[in-house]
Amino acid sequence: MRDEGYGIFSSLNTHLSSKFILLKVNCGERVKSIDASRTVGPETARMLELGHPWVVADAYTRKWPTGSPGETISLCDVQGRFLATALLDPGERIVARVLDRRRIQIDRPWLTERLLCAIKLRRSHADLSDSTAYRIVNAEGDGLPGLTIDNYANYLMLQLYSAAWRPHLKLITQILQELLSPLGIYEKSRPQKTRELEAASDSKNYGRLLVGKAAPQRLEVRENGLVFLVSLEQGLNTGLFLDQRRNRRDLMNRVKGKRLLNLFSYTGAFSVAAAAAGAAQVTSVDASANYTEWARDNFAANRLNPRQHEFIVGDCLAVLNTLAQSGRIFDVILMDPPSFSTTSKSRFTTRGGTSDLAAASLPLLAENGLMITSSNHQKVDVADYLKELRRGALHGGCELRAISLLGQPEDFPYPVTFPEGRYLKYAVCVKAGNMTKSGVR
Repeated sequence: MRDEGYGIFSSLNTHLSSKFILLKVNCGERVKSIDASRTVGPETARMLELGHPWVVADAYTRKWPTGSPGETISLCDVQGRFLATALLDPGERIVARVLDRRRIQIDRPWLTERLLCAIKLRRSHADLSDSTAYRIVNAEGDGLPGLTIDNYANYLMLQLYSAAWRPHLKLITQILQELLSPLGIYEKSRPQKTRELEAASDSKNYGRLLVGKAAPQRLEVRENGLVFLVSLEQGLNTGLFLDQRRNRRDLMNRVKGKRLLNLFSYTGAFSVAAAAAGAAQVTSVDASANYTEWARDNFAANRLNPRQHEFIVGDCLAVLNTLAQSGRIFDVILMDPPSFSTTSKSRFTTRGGTSDLAAASLPLLAENGLMITSSNHQKVDVADYLKELRRGALHGGCELRAISLLGQPEDFPYPVTFPEGRYLKYAVCVKAGNMTKSGVR
């Protein structure tokens, strides 16, 4: 029987109203909070009035009284006018995150209401019919800033991007158990200096089981009808980036009979999607031998013969140079690099690195072929990202025409008042011809 994507929501279908009433009544658990007012400056007050959920440390916040991470505080302007209730995280750049425009406390009824709203959004608007891996809570996008909750085949993964949520972790876990009855709930820590750790930490355990039974070391999940292996304990990430689910589905509609080069292939999710959709050959390139072996396992999990495709371990720019020298040509070139990456041969950053990658890839791309580029760098917006592609096209002497520009799927919502929430860029461009030095074809 096919494992349906909405399985973890099934416990909501029965006795939900009575369960919700019980949760409303049983509201004794409450983390100690000091609901003291904190004054914000005029600039921050204006941003809060425009709907932005962050208070960034400044001269005003440095005058705030001492507090502990996880306290709820009232934010007021210099005239003493109440603006919002926020979660305090002193000592961090983002010292407070807005929870509500009303005066509230983080208690069982409030958290339950927020979680139910997040679940309802996915049930109503996200296409998860053939997927068992997706996001249930997307931080600011679901009114729980700094907290994400992902579902992996009935296991939940919590990630705290702010220490302010840690005092509330037990209550969150209890409510999730009551609402969704997961097999287990994990927390994956987000250590400092993740940029430096990323390349060297693929075998270290950052996940821990909070409640329930342990998941297999390699847990099978489904996405768009395909099988992928994830790890809820090992590595900084699980092995599958859920925000690319819809984009992988888009790729599957473009690659039948095509030769695909996948740069920064990680555990091969895009490669598997392409091979399953009938790509003639898929070449996957990544600097990590461990991730490349994981990619082979993902091929095998879908009954795709890895030997019919190509896997290369190496620095992507160096591999591009080698492939160009050997005269290789591809119909589709896809690149989804991390925002920052360091190998023994090069250092990649989205700013500047994207244009270099595009320029180096263009000689390997067939005329009328597709260049598909993606970035999750929050501080590079769509306009700046397209400028990177423009520079790459000019340096490569080719014209690129964008035919599609996508982002994250429906289970990764973001407030329109929070532009940082629209972080994922996924551009599909056609190589439309060469340019002369003057830029005229």
